[in-house]
Amino acid sequence: MKELIVIGGGLAGTEAAWQAAELGVPVRLYEMRPGTPTPAHDTPWLAELVCSNSLGSDLPHKAPGLLKAELRGLGSLLLDCATRTAVPAGSSLAVDREAFAQLVTERIATHPLITLVHEEVTALPDGPTIVATGPLTSPALAEVIAGLSGRDYLYFYDAVSPIVQAETVDMSIAFRQSRYDREGSASLQARGEQVEGDYINCPMTREEYEAFTDALLSAETIVLKQFEREDPHFFEGCMPVEALARRGREALAFGPLRPVGLIDPRTGKRPYAVVQLRQDNLIGTLYNLVGFQTNLKWPDQKRVLRLIPGLAQAEFVRYGMMHRNTYVNAPALLQPTLQYRNRADLFFAGQIVGVEGYVGNAGTGPLAGIHAARLLTGGHPPLLTPGTQRGALAHHGTHPGATA
Repeated sequence: MKELIVIGGGLAGTEAAWQAAELGVPVRLYEMRPGTPTPAHDTPWLAELVCSNSLGSDLPHKAPGLLKAELRGLGSLLLDCATRTAVPAGSSLAVDREAFAQLVTERIATHPLITLVHEEVTALPDGPTIVATGPLTSPALAEVIAGLSGRDYLYFYDAVSPIVQAETVDMSIAFRQSRYDREGSASLQARGEQVEGDYINCPMTREEYEAFTDALLSAETIVLKQFEREDPHFFEGCMPVEALARRGREALAFGPLRPVGLIDPRTGKRPYAVVQLRQDNLIGTLYNLVGFQTNLKWPDQKRVLRLIPGLAQAEFVRYGMMHRNTYVNAPALLQPTLQYRNRADLFFAGQIVGVEGYVGNAGTGPLAGIHAARLLTGGHPPLLTPGTQRGALAHHGTHPGATA
């Protein structure tokens, strides 16, 4: 049997390789790191999460939860690893990012049908291939992929959030609580009862919010190097907080700083705005600022973020940063099976096809992996209907103007 080539060791690539190998297909998985780094990754591990440690809601009546249920039914490698490395996050599934990536790497490296190669791929191989290189595809391979269509890529700028040491958060100001806690912690706290939630919350009065917004709007941002533009396209799912603030002074209060479902135990009332911190590692020593992606210069980040109540003495182990993400024009290039329209044995998967979110990216991996495996074993890739979450992802991403 021919070997399946998978390029990219992110969420989609590892899941695609795993699913194909579980069907008895030999797989050669290429990951260019650590030899060739990216602007966003820090470790040599596969499936490194760079923006947030949250995989979204785990509730079955929510779209991300339903997609996770489908993936668990397929024997998803990533969801099994996520469950084993989960950290508290209310009704969401969040992981210790380093432990998660290490476990995925170990499982891939020890699978008898997967050969892991740490090497940059600069040309599309002949034979069955899955391209899952993500939005940080290396320039050499990006040029080759761009040549498939003879047109420019679509692109957006993405950003990551800062991370603080938990012990440096002032808990005489901040408080623990999960938004809309399913046990009703908000109402319990309103009655003065002690409740421990999964999130650390930094409450703001209106005056504190206004002062913070002023500082944010006056801070300097990092130049986007060779990709600098007067009007860059931002990814809405990871919009920098300073860009959100420029949309209107209340944009943050109705966005990532919304206070709904939270009660400040010091006042017994809902704050005007709240910055939430979510646990970033298993031992609980690190927390990331939820929805606080930013491209501010690092000295300005330290100054502005310390205006957040409870973070006046915070120690940051990582500052926010921005990088350019690149995507193929999936509606023009790909079939709903994620096959390239002009080459049946070439598949694409993951964020490079324009799918949003970690679980969405992971969800395209089994599609490409199973479809490629079926092709290699003499079958035809099955076409999932939009009545399934994975089918809806593929349909929406490959049909212009799709609403399903």
